[in-house]
Formats: sequence, C-alpha cells, structure tokens
Amino acid sequence: MGYPVYKRVLIKISGEALAHDNKNGDLYDFAFMDKVASVIKKCADEGVQVAVIVGAGNIWRGAKGTAISRCRGDHMGMLATVINALALQDTFLRAGIDAKVLSSVEMNTFADFYTQRDANDMLNAGKVVILAGGSGVPFFSTDTPAVVRAAEIGADAVLMAKNVDGLYTADPKVDPTAQKIEDITYSEILEKNLRAFDMTAVSFCNDNDITSFAFALSNPDNIYDIIMGKKTGTKMHK
Repeated sequence: MGYPVYKRVLIKISGEALAHDNKNGDLYDFAFMDKVASVIKKCADEGVQVAVIVGAGNIWRGAKGTAISRCRGDHMGMLATVINALALQDTFLRAGIDAKVLSSVEMNTFADFYTQRDANDMLNAGKVVILAGGSGVPFFSTDTPAVVRAAEIGADAVLMAKNVDGLYTADPKVDPTAQKIEDITYSEILEKNLRAFDMTAVSFCNDNDITSFAFALSNPDNIYDIIMGKKTGTKMHK
C-alpha cells in the first residue's frame, strides 16, 4: 500500500463542490460530503495532517453584475464560507474526525479565530482544521488565502479540488482539441495565461515554491491517491 508522500496538506474545496451535482437547487449534497469525509478520515488515519479551506460559490457568487459594491460583496462571501465550514465540520464530526473551524474574521460564537500558531497546534494534535473567512480582506478569491495559509502552516502540497480532472491547454467544454496537462511549472502557467486557478495564487506559489495539484473532486478518492503519490490530475510546481 505504501506510505503517504505528503504528510501535511491543504485541500481547497469550492462551495459548488459541496452541492456536487444536486439538481434540486439545495446548497449541499450531504451524501457526497459524507464520501469526502470518509476519504479525509482515511488520510488522517494514515497520519496525514489535513487542513481544508472552503469557498462559498454554492451560496454567493460575488457582487459582479449587482448593485452591491465589490467590497461588500466579498464580505458577504467571507460570511458564506463560514456557513460552509460549519456544514463541513458537522459532516466530519459524524465521520469520527476531530475537526475544528478557524475563521480569519472574528466570530467567536461560531468558530475560533485563525492564527498560524493555533492551526499548527491543532494539526500536530491530529485534528483536521477547517479554514473559513477567506483571507479576511476583500478583493481576493479563496484560491489566494488557500496558498497563503498553506505557506503559513508549512503544507507539503495544496490540493485544488476542481470540477474538471486537471489543467487543460484550453477550456475542454469549449475546445474539443484541448489537451490535459499532467505536469507544468507556474512559469509556464503564467506565460501561457492558463487559468489553473487565480493568477495571484499562481504567482504566490511560484515565489514560495509550493507544490499544488488540480484534480476532480467528483471522485473523492483522488485526494487519497494524490497524497499517496499516485499520478492524478495536474501537478503544478516551480
């Protein structure tokens, strides 16, 4: 079976992934979330330290196209990530995972305030840490705080869960000739303007030598496969 290649990881899960392919318009597909939780427990049982940061796209897609200011809209998105983090925490607890929510925005009734020290202490104690509130400031997508938090906690890899199975040379939904990329440097992503994830996050990963993976969460076992070193999705690196 082998041993984990990555001992401490940060997994970025979009809000849309929590809804999965739910066609009823519900915010959450709890059966799918249970599957994700079971895989994360499997990783934790292997001794892997896991942090999860969650987006809010299932609740709030931002202020674009509305009368709401960008700043206010981003604040609303941060609050929505806390709702999603609490939903994940409940799912993890039911799966037997000791999970804690840390928020970059103070709201002590619902979550503890994020500090690097507390996050590291919890990870070292074997707890799964769920990060909410994004970066705590507007004008950044959840991708950027994901990689910044990964650097702060010294994660070995960032796992970017997507709705496609990796990074392509073009949008595979639009261009039938698009080719999947298995391995790529951040410099290539920036030069070719490939939308792996937020370009601010890509630049940060390049500057801080962070290894990341883009993969499909539709099969939650991909999380375990990446951690165990199996070639899955797209590997991105300096």
